[in-house]
Amino acid sequence: MKKAVIGILAHVDAGKTTLSESLLYLSGTIRKKGRVDHGDTFLDYNVQEKERGITIFSKQARFQWDDCIYTLVDTPGHVDFSSEMERVLQVLDYAVLVINGLDGVQAHSETIVKLLHHYQIPYIIFINKMDLSHHTKEKLMKDLQEHLHSGCVDISVSKEEWMENAAMCEDALMEEYIETNMLSATSLQDAFSKQKWIPCFFGSALKMQGVEEMLQGLTALIKEKTYPTSFGARVFKITHDEKGNRLSHVKITGGSLKVKTKLKEQDKVDQIRIYSGNRFQVVEEVQAGDICCLQGPKTLYAGEGLGIEKEGEAPLLTSYMRYRMLFPKGSDVHKILLQLKELAQEDPQLHVSYNERFEEIYVQLMGEIQIEVLKYQMKERFECEVDFDEGSVMYKETIESPVVGVGHFEPLRHYAEVHLLLEPLPSGSGIQFVNDCFKELGENWQKLIMTHLQEKEHIGVLSGYPLCDMRIRLIGGRAHQKHTEGGDFREATYRAVRQGLKCAKSILLEPYYQFRIEVPSEYVSRTIYDIEQNGGTFTMDSNEYDMSILQGKAPVSKMRNYASTLLSYTKGKGRMRVALKDYEPVLNQEEILTEIGYDSEKDMENPTGSIFCSHGAGFYVPWNEVKDYMHVKTEYSKQEEKKIHVSISKEKTSFKGEDEELEAIFKKTYGEKKEKRILSNKETYEKAVHKETVYKPMEQCVLIDGYNVIHASKDLSLLAQTNLDGARSQLVHMVCNYQGYKKGEVILVFDAYNMEEYTERIYKQDNIYIVYTKKAQTADAYIESATHKLANQYRVTVVTSDGLEQLITSAQGAYRISSRQFLQDLQSLQKKGLENVHTMQKKHRTYLLEDIRKYEEKE
Repeated sequence: MKKAVIGILAHVDAGKTTLSESLLYLSGTIRKKGRVDHGDTFLDYNVQEKERGITIFSKQARFQWDDCIYTLVDTPGHVDFSSEMERVLQVLDYAVLVINGLDGVQAHSETIVKLLHHYQIPYIIFINKMDLSHHTKEKLMKDLQEHLHSGCVDISVSKEEWMENAAMCEDALMEEYIETNMLSATSLQDAFSKQKWIPCFFGSALKMQGVEEMLQGLTALIKEKTYPTSFGARVFKITHDEKGNRLSHVKITGGSLKVKTKLKEQDKVDQIRIYSGNRFQVVEEVQAGDICCLQGPKTLYAGEGLGIEKEGEAPLLTSYMRYRMLFPKGSDVHKILLQLKELAQEDPQLHVSYNERFEEIYVQLMGEIQIEVLKYQMKERFECEVDFDEGSVMYKETIESPVVGVGHFEPLRHYAEVHLLLEPLPSGSGIQFVNDCFKELGENWQKLIMTHLQEKEHIGVLSGYPLCDMRIRLIGGRAHQKHTEGGDFREATYRAVRQGLKCAKSILLEPYYQFRIEVPSEYVSRTIYDIEQNGGTFTMDSNEYDMSILQGKAPVSKMRNYASTLLSYTKGKGRMRVALKDYEPVLNQEEILTEIGYDSEKDMENPTGSIFCSHGAGFYVPWNEVKDYMHVKTEYSKQEEKKIHVSISKEKTSFKGEDEELEAIFKKTYGEKKEKRILSNKETYEKAVHKETVYKPMEQCVLIDGYNVIHASKDLSLLAQTNLDGARSQLVHMVCNYQGYKKGEVILVFDAYNMEEYTERIYKQDNIYIVYTKKAQTADAYIESATHKLANQYRVTVVTSDGLEQLITSAQGAYRISSRQFLQDLQSLQKKGLENVHTMQKKHRTYLLEDIRKYEEKE
């Protein structure tokens, strides 16, 4: 029998738990299918899960299908519990990614696929809820191929067709298909295990449609795995049962494990449990490939490797919000801290910290639902009612260019010096550590330095927040044969990191959401305005069933509470889904740093300077003078900095030697011609930038829906109720001031719709054009026509809050500003006293403006 641990992964509400129920029912493991909305599913048995209708904790179940014994792991789909999902990935053999056929690919689905590729887990895709979806299979497959994996293959078509599509995913498969017109099971398994092609199945988990086909397809792709004979295991989760017993969830990755085995000096296995749902079976021994729970060990932790198994990787998904815990007066803070640390064993991403000075406890969480669950756990398990403040964003720091940091620790009878090279890495790279010291320092000291580098979360010098996207390279050091001790290198290593950061130009980063907002068309103007005001960018992908879909990114600090705001002004019709995208430079660094108020020189726990010795006594040397005192005078640092600069330039440009070789070939072939010289990539880029600046930018033309702006202004709207002419005159005056500052052509359009015996009027007042539309013509119709005529010669901007009009003008290449945003711009100009600063400049004429001017001359 083959063994396989499979995980069910999905965005929230995709139907992952329902699919798990169908698999268990189909295999005969359960007699009745449970439903999430009924609260009787086999795996979601926790009270909080039943109340909320979502999976919060990962659970497993065992079932058999054909010649394979499966251990099924159902994982949380909500973004708030992403860390729980990622911990499970380290023990999976295969995965099933569930996509909601109603929504298509969501932001969190893309995050899951990135994790699957990172942990090298083969996966299939099940597109669920096809009985309700209005999307075609072709459209959904295109969405999968564009956003998840180009090798996604629809298995629901004929065998010849899907085999041909699979063959196009890898050269080896293509060669076999051309020769035999078929693909063998072994070839498909090998390509699948390498993630070269992704089988996709369509169906409905609730109605059991396509589930059996998916299970048969997965079973056919699974290869029998050979495990080492020596014992190995990976701890991926810590929990406590109803009696308070500590349970360590592990996967056996080699050999076997028996009861009473001693894993560590103080950790002996008293009991081995095999869980399926909330029931378990006690066994005496487990074999490689099995997942089990160990009762007895007290010091195991999530991510730990046992036996031949290596330590687990640091998680890629981390909390981006920090909260201060609030508890009743008179509470035992230290007792609460111990209780929290017990929960932190189950979820290491809580990162519990304690401020002794203010007796404050801080935790890192991912969202509101996780906060509510943690509050419930504290009350249920420890009878302690707690709350949290509004929280603050967790910033991070990186550096702009490579720099060498030096740390020296030499009080009396101690000695250590460390040289590190700090290099910036692309976004999402985390922190990497490399040893390039070679023989300059004893191998035992090198290992000790690398241990000290990895044992601590290093913080930046701008804000005191953790570092990211950086490689720290050990390039040199020195020890004393008699006076050096292990703790000396710890001090020197930490100080080298800090000194390097002080020498470098640091950059403050903040987390960004990747969002998807669905909003009725009548509210799209407000949504666009809010996104832009909060520093976000977006694209408007489609408009279906009168719902506009906006996708983009925005800072978490600005948009973390926007979901409730969206529900409020759309009267419950709007919907927002987010996932953490990455960290990007903050927009207002100086303002944020002032608010944080961190001073690296006053941080006594993380000193930036070094300790040197003179006349038998140690003395402190500031960070900016350390390099004048250092003992290791190696040229490695300067040479390595040059190498690093070369390697970075290689990513952006070609090597100079390659350019010279190409130029020599060119000269030999075509002769000496300077104008034909092959430019380097850098020169080509500079020339392209220079060329772009030669072109004169298009002048601006602003089309304003007058009555739309009047009704968007409280003052003008109130005035219009009693004196419409006065409201129009006031708006004209404001728009004239606006044009004087902004320049360009401005056309203010007033709607004459439903007015009898009214002819079109166009005239110029001061520096703007005013248009009264003809009878039975709306301002929207006039603006649409004018936009079409002006778009080729002007950079057209349309001011209106009409959602449909914004979409139409955007399709014609015009920019769009809501009336509310336009009024705020006017108020801003008035505050600055910029009225009547500029005069009207002569502009190039267009056919539309030519007609306007001719009409004016006749008048």
